[in-house]
This record gives sequence, structure tokens and C-alpha cells, in this order.
Amino acid sequence: MVRGRRRCLRVVKGVPEVDYFKPRGIPLVELQVNSLKVEELEAVRLVDFECLEQEEAASKMGVSRRTLARDLISARKKIADALITGKAIEIKGGFYKMRGRK
Repeated sequence: MVRGRRRCLRVVKGVPEVDYFKPRGIPLVELQVNSLKVEELEAVRLVDFECLEQEEAASKMGVSRRTLARDLISARKKIADALITGKAIEIKGGFYKMRGRK
């Protein structure tokens, strides 16, 4: 039996060309990795980089403001953890569709 609500596809501008970041000078095999979903990165891009209000960003992504806020909190936590503790960040996966595609 499936529980909970069906997840809503998030609309994103595109998949990033750069999908991995790591601390300089440390081989990747020695690092722990935080995985950032494509839609989490899109939330950060819209709110923190494009400086949109959360309502407007949520509208662009086709989700509620509350859903956007959850994605944003998750992304910021993963990014902060990687920067503070020296982990790599990979950007992959998620539950999204490209803007302009059905």
C-alpha cells in the first residue's frame, strides 16, 4: 500500500552542465558526497541567485510555496554541510521536468 501524497513534478530550466563540485586538492575517492537533486538546485537558483520571492519561484516551478520551501531548506542544508565539512556535491536525479516540455 502506497502512503502519502503523490509527488508533483517540479519544472526546471534545465539540467546543469556542471554536476560535481569538490574541495580542491583532495581526491574524490577520499571524500564523502552530498547529492543535490536537480529541483533543489533550481530552487536555490531562483531564490538565492535570481533573487525571486518564494511565491514567484514556486509558480515558475509549478509547485506550492511550501513545497519550494522544503526543497530550498534541503538544498541549503546539503550545500552548507559540504562547505563546512569538506564534502563533495553531486547534482543528479530528482523528480522534475524541463520547462517547455510535456
